[in-house]
Order: sequence, then structure tokens, then C-alpha cells
Amino acid sequence: MFCFQCQETAKNIGCTVKGVCGKPEETANLQDLLIFVLKGIAVYSEKLKELGNPDRSNDDFATQGLFATITNANWDDARFVSMINEGLKRKDLIRSKFLAAYKEKKNTAFDGLLPEAATWTGDVSDFAEKAKIVGILATENEDVRSLRELLIIGLKGVAAYADHAAVLGCQKDEINDFIMEALASTTKDLSVDEMIAMVMKAGEIAVNTMALLDEANTTAYGNPEITEVNIGVGKNPGILISGHDLKDMEELLKQTDGTGIDVYTHGEMLPANYYPAFKKYDHFVGNYGGSWWHQNKEFESFNGPILLTTNCLVPLKKSNTYLDRLFTTGVVGYENAVHIADRPEGGAKDFSALIERAKTCASPEEIETGTIVGGFAHNQVLALADKVVDAVKSGAIKRFVVMAGCDGRQKNRSYYTEVAEKLPKDTVILTAGCAKYRYNKLDLGDIGGIPRVLDAGQCNDSYSLAVIALKLKEVFGLDDINDLPISYDIAWYEQKAVAVLLALLFLGVKGIRLGPTLPAFLSPAVAKVLVEKFDIKPIGTVDEDIAAMMAGN
Repeated sequence: MFCFQCQETAKNIGCTVKGVCGKPEETANLQDLLIFVLKGIAVYSEKLKELGNPDRSNDDFATQGLFATITNANWDDARFVSMINEGLKRKDLIRSKFLAAYKEKKNTAFDGLLPEAATWTGDVSDFAEKAKIVGILATENEDVRSLRELLIIGLKGVAAYADHAAVLGCQKDEINDFIMEALASTTKDLSVDEMIAMVMKAGEIAVNTMALLDEANTTAYGNPEITEVNIGVGKNPGILISGHDLKDMEELLKQTDGTGIDVYTHGEMLPANYYPAFKKYDHFVGNYGGSWWHQNKEFESFNGPILLTTNCLVPLKKSNTYLDRLFTTGVVGYENAVHIADRPEGGAKDFSALIERAKTCASPEEIETGTIVGGFAHNQVLALADKVVDAVKSGAIKRFVVMAGCDGRQKNRSYYTEVAEKLPKDTVILTAGCAKYRYNKLDLGDIGGIPRVLDAGQCNDSYSLAVIALKLKEVFGLDDINDLPISYDIAWYEQKAVAVLLALLFLGVKGIRLGPTLPAFLSPAVAKVLVEKFDIKPIGTVDEDIAAMMAGN
């Protein structure tokens, strides 16, 4: 195996024996083979579109296949084998469609060259060996490899957000078309400029995809509201829901209503507490615990069943006893965990097994008490725009610092807590994603009633932070988003954060600090391009970075 898609990657070079995340070599290789098969499907999809005969039958499969390979999403080799088999069948079908369409249009059989991803086929007995030679290192040139993988990794984030939106009935052909175009592009010998252009287009599509998801979420569940979220526990048995999928949240709340079972959020599902549609449920108690990497301890102490709707799921430790309480759904998989099947068309998922298991469990163990405040998505902040603008004009707010992104296990991520603690009291932190757990329970006060930590929501709600910045640019009559009193100090871990980063770059944001390390998949030459064009920089010491940000650097 060779995997360098997440921030934890070994020695900031690549995992070669087993993933630091816990991913075994066999699983990593199967994921590589699935991506290889998706590239083959994409080749034919792009060619059919060029013939004026677009095929949409594989859009959802490609999106979900990419999503399944995100760090900490699916650990089940059997699921990957099944997806690869299905992918090969789909590739045969779309190949036949292309050959027939080509002959009909050109009046001759297709005899052009095709990349191996489009022509290879095999059965399960071939998968292990084939997987070893089609992974990341199959591209020998380091810079070409870097640009291709930057695109694929960003594409995984885009696919995740597109899948969230599709679950709520929102899709755009331009997003699905780009996913196929981008996958197919990695089978071609493109120039460096063409590959960079493709990466920047991924940033544009990431913006459009997050906008689509924002529209899907708010249309279905209302605009997030400023909300005090309970972090204590009740006396009833509970179900803990983690991940990002709000449709799963809705159906679980409906099916647990009146059962005597309470529902709690965990990790990136915390922002579900901010949506008006969910507040009507009295048994929706609040949030339990912190970010994803605490789950081995927090899932244990919760006592009740846990539902993983998306990433991030980490392997159980030998001391953990909650495997029989672990339920997965959607793209998530874990061997011997109960998997909740997809909803039938026009219907809902069946969470009855989860509910019956909860009835046999003790109530959650209390691990903290009190409340935290969130719900500062763009609609809510723009409603406070006059107050915010006045605070900036009066000097009460000197600077905004965007500290969005991911949390993680590494000790040096305490940097983000220290930055939050040491920032001058005339600064406001804008956040989204699980990075907020580094500081959202600190008592940082407010500025004239405006909390100093404004949580917009999940990682995809980084879109809200972009909308807020663009609105402030308009209000202050500025020509350049970089003239705003906003600094970016971003923490990253997995591929959704890469999509967010590419989105910010597309919007023209410069001077982003990225940590705790720069991505291993950036070769020195590619990193140099990003530094020169966008002034991306690694984090430094807390005091030096704060001083630089306050000076606008």
C-alpha cells in the first residue's frame, strides 16, 4: 500500500505497511482498485458526453464510490469487493453504450486507444494483485502524481458533499459531469498548466457543491439559528448519531419519537441542533462528547447504540465493548457492525433494530455538563450584519480569524486551542467543522453581545464563512476579499477539508495558514506553486502567528 491522503500519514510522507488511521494494507489496496475502476467508467462517460449522448446512470455510483474511500469511512473489505464487482459490470455496460453510439454517429467502429483503466477486467481472485500496481505510485513522475492526487483527493471531498445533497434530492449535472471529467483526466498525459487548471476547477465545483448542499439542508430543515446546545445527559436510554447526514437524523428522530429513547449528536452532527426542524422533538437532548478521535472512549461511556452516517469512524480498540452497539449506514462500513440498508425509493430507512437495541441499554454516563452556543451560519450572521459592521467600524472588532477544518489526534494540534486562548479580545473566531472542538467549550466571552466564537456548523458549512466574507467585502466597498480584516488559520485532516481549501483558493483567498502540517501529497514543486500564487504557508509558533495575523500577514 501507499496512502498519503490524510494529515496523519506516516512521517508526512506516506503510509506503506498500515495506515496510521488504522487502515490495513488490504483495505487500502481495494480502495485504490475501486478508484481505478471508477476512472475507467469515467473515460466512457466523458466520451459519450463528447458524442452528445451523455449517460447519467453511473453518477451516484461514482459519487458514493469516491465517498467510501474517504479516511475513516468504510473499513469493510467485503463492501469494497462488492463495489469493485459492480463497477466492472457498470464499466462493461457503459463501454457497450459508447461503442454503439460511436458507430452510429461515425458510421465506423471505434479503434482508438484507451487507457488501461477503461479496458481492464477481472474477477475477485485478480483483485489483490491488480490493486498493488494501480495505486498512487503507478504515476512515476512526482509532480504529475502530486497534481493528480491533489485533484482526486479534492474530488473525494466534492463527492461527499454531492452525496449529502443528493440524499435530499438535490443534484446538478455540472457537478456530476466534473467528477467524471476529473477522474478521466488522471488517465491522460496533460501538461502541468492543464492539470493545475483542473485542480482550480475542482475548487470552483467545490464552491458550487457546498452551495447546493447549503440549499438542500436549509430548504429541508430551515436556516440554522443561534442555539444553546445541552452537553449533559438525561435519564433515558439514548442513541448517539455521528457523521454528517441530516436525512438520517430526521428519520431517526421521527422513528424514536414516543419510544422513551433520547437522541444525542456526536462530532460533526453537533450542528443538527441548530436546525429549526429538529428542535420540535423533545427527546432530542443535545450533544455528547467531542470530535471524532475521542470516540473510543465516548462511545464506550455512552452505553447506548451508536449510528455512524458518514465518516469519521475509527477502529475499535481491544478494550472496547461497543461493537454490538455500533450501527453503520450509507457509505460507512465496519466488519461485524450491523449495517442499516439504504432507504427504498420514496421511503425511509428502517432504524427499528437500532431502537430495540437502545431499549436494552443503560442511560449515558455523564461526562460533562453545561451548554455550548452555535448556529452562526450565513443567514444568521447576515441578520446581525449591521451589528457586526458597527463593531468593526468602531474598532470593537479588530479582526476575524477563520479557524475552520478538522480536529485530530496529534498533540501539536493544541496549537489551535492556544491560538484561540491568546488571540486579543477584540478578535472574533469564525469556525466550521470539528476543528471547533479545540476551543468551543472555552469561555472566550463576547464583543458587545457578539460571541467571540461563531460556529457556522459542519465542515461543508465553510461555505457560510465564504458567504459572510463576500458580504462583508460588499458592505465595506472593497475590491478584493483579501483586503478584509480576516485571517485564515485552517486545520485539516481529511479530504473534505482539501475540497474546502480548493474552494477558498478558487475564491481568491490568499495567505492561508495550513496545519498542523502541509499535505504530504504536495510535491516540493507543486507546493512552491501554491506558495507563490496563493501565499499558502505552514503554521508557526502561536505567538508569532497571532502577531502576524493581527498585522494582516
